[in-house]
Amino acid sequence: MKKLMFIAVALVALLCSCTGGNKFKVSGTVDGAADTTTLYLEVSINGNWLFVDSVVTSGDKFAFTEEAPENPNIYRLGYRDKSIYFPIDSIDNIEIKTSIKKFDEDYTLSGSDNAVKMMNIDRQAAKFAKAGDTSSDAYMKWKDQLCRDLVKDPAGIVSFYLINKYIGNKPLFDPLDKKDFKIIGAVTNAFANFRPNDPRTGYMVDNFKQGLSQRRSEKAPTDTLVATEASLIDIKLQDKKGKMQSLQEVASHGNVVILNFTMQSQSFSPALNKLLNEMYTKYKSRGLEIFQVSLDDNEAQWMQAVASLPWIVMRDPNGEYSTSASAYNITSIPTAFIIGRNGEVTERVTSIEQLEQSLTKYL
Repeated sequence: MKKLMFIAVALVALLCSCTGGNKFKVSGTVDGAADTTTLYLEVSINGNWLFVDSVVTSGDKFAFTEEAPENPNIYRLGYRDKSIYFPIDSIDNIEIKTSIKKFDEDYTLSGSDNAVKMMNIDRQAAKFAKAGDTSSDAYMKWKDQLCRDLVKDPAGIVSFYLINKYIGNKPLFDPLDKKDFKIIGAVTNAFANFRPNDPRTGYMVDNFKQGLSQRRSEKAPTDTLVATEASLIDIKLQDKKGKMQSLQEVASHGNVVILNFTMQSQSFSPALNKLLNEMYTKYKSRGLEIFQVSLDDNEAQWMQAVASLPWIVMRDPNGEYSTSASAYNITSIPTAFIIGRNGEVTERVTSIEQLEQSLTKYL
């Protein structure tokens, strides 16, 4: 079962800890953007993505200024379902130039050597992914060069990014491949030796152990419970009034259902609930229902946060070990699914700003 890394300690270590109040800045231009274009900034939390902030562009310009992380980390700038990835190390000043039409395809990064390295890696990876080419001589030659660059700085943030990167549905460094596993081990060992207090180190050690177990059993990793866009996996939890609610039952009434995984304790929660409330008020008469699953640990705080919410709200007491979140392959929050009137999952929505646009197609 997939373990969800929504741990308060990790959030404190990665987000709340700062270097003496120092700030980092991400700014730039987006050709074709209007004054109503919303961009969002997210941070990587050991394989999951956590919302940091959002801005509305001023003309074609934007800027984020945030607390510097205690340890180097991976961030991404998002527009709708497209993202640009880059590293932040303390007080970096990253500049991004892109366009609305080719947001994550044709962009430039500047401000740090690691940002430029990551940009070049992602550009080349995108070419191989688009061509479906992960076995040619050109691909293997490129990967060999990555290995040579990686071992020069195995404890670097770019090395961490590489051993966790996927090209399409295939890991760039596969733990079932002998050579790849050595590279994964080298990076893991470097972090354990040189970054023992980095929150990523324990995550990498756990992944390495899992890879070792997979190699010993000679079986590829599998997720036995994965939601696809044609199947509905039932969720049964008690709501805020103690009543048992069933997703399958709610979805059987011919309504359009938003299934939302969230955490009421996070800073994005008030804005998310406000957005959901606007949609619920606007579309309830047209058959909209909301089935919201919270992964909060503190029940009392959760009860206080959801007291006035008019839709179906539940808390999974398993929190980070939530079987319902694992069943729907949740890797970042908030995440939503749209369940059509036929009772089947029709769409996964990770960009909450686009939820209403997606929803109206089914109403």
